[in-house]
Amino acid sequence: MTTFALVGAGPGLGLATARRFGTAGHTVALISRNAEKLDELTAELARDGIQARGFTADVLDIESLNEALYAAAAALGTIEILQYSPVPRADFMKPVLGTGADDLDAPLSFSVKGPVAAVNAVLPGMRNLGRGTLLFVNGASAVRPNPAVAGTSIAFAAESAYARMLHDALAPENIHAAQLIVPGAIRPDAEHSSPDALAQRLYDIHHKRDAFRHYAEPLPD
Repeated sequence: MTTFALVGAGPGLGLATARRFGTAGHTVALISRNAEKLDELTAELARDGIQARGFTADVLDIESLNEALYAAAAALGTIEILQYSPVPRADFMKPVLGTGADDLDAPLSFSVKGPVAAVNAVLPGMRNLGRGTLLFVNGASAVRPNPAVAGTSIAFAAESAYARMLHDALAPENIHAAQLIVPGAIRPDAEHSSPDALAQRLYDIHHKRDAFRHYAEPLPD
């Protein structure tokens, strides 16, 4: 049995995706800063018959992120699918003319150094399996820079570039890197951007293994 590891576990998209991959037979590793929240999520998944375990880590603390992913693989089984989708902090979203060089340190650590560390932690296991999937979830500013949220726009664009390079470099090894762009808010009543719809979309991306970039909905004009 292999493991689905979710960096940025929460009660919305994170729980829905964990449930979708868990019901497909994967063990589930939930990674978040909040231990109490992780306990609640694992308990809810357990009620659905899904084997899940929480691991505390902060993506801004690379050592803690590495430790969580290594511990998850040791406890639950090799990580075959990694989803990187933590929610950016509000203070990353300053307007471009109010953004200084120091303001980019945390967003770039969050959206670039975090993904690089996570991928490097799970890649040896995927190579041993001979397969793997790396899923990156971003907002519209990853592909359409928004001057109102400069830090996130810059950092998401860098994350996109990294993920695209992974897609090209790892395809010969049967490791699929893909990005899902969610243009608007994730809402329970949204046809294509509800947690359950997005979870199914991510599961389909994992199985179909075709394009790099996918859109939950078309970008607004």
